[in-house]
Amino acid sequence: MFALERVESLEQIVKKSRFRAIAAPVASEQAAKDFLASHSDLGANHNCWAWRIGQAYRFSDDGEPSGTAGKPILQAIDGQSLDNVAVVVTRWFGGVLLGTGGLIRAYGGTAAACLRAAPIVELIPTLDAAITVQFSDLALVKAKLAAFPAVRIVQETFVESGAALVLTVPQASAADIAVILADATSGRVVLAPES
Repeated sequence: MFALERVESLEQIVKKSRFRAIAAPVASEQAAKDFLASHSDLGANHNCWAWRIGQAYRFSDDGEPSGTAGKPILQAIDGQSLDNVAVVVTRWFGGVLLGTGGLIRAYGGTAAACLRAAPIVELIPTLDAAITVQFSDLALVKAKLAAFPAVRIVQETFVESGAALVLTVPQASAADIAVILADATSGRVVLAPES
């Protein structure tokens, strides 16, 4: 799966109607709702949208005939294997009726073109883990963790004997990271999933 790096927009004219797509990365349903509310144009004829966050998704035709706008936008998202994304396509009617097929192509095509233009990043499944490190091992452990670019130290709390670290680690590398940390510290550091 992939996600957008930043907000992207694209406009096109289809038989005198102007279509503007704006796509953005979103982390939650509330973030998607906030994005859609702030990027819909109340002066336009229609603000059709779709979003996907994991298995959750929603879409709206906003007054267009059922199935001609929101669903094609969602299909554009899914067709490019995107997640954590919201797209709003705004239409200003130009006087020419597009028909059902024309609307599907216009909304879906505008959304797809906008998403293709956007820079994307691969989504890597992660898990949260915790370790406790003695002061004497802290520099070594941080150096070992730095060898994995996808590992992030989310929180570092100093305790009497050293530091407690909360990490985000790629699921696929978690077992390897646990072995490397244990080997480097003669078993003093144990990577444990956060509860």
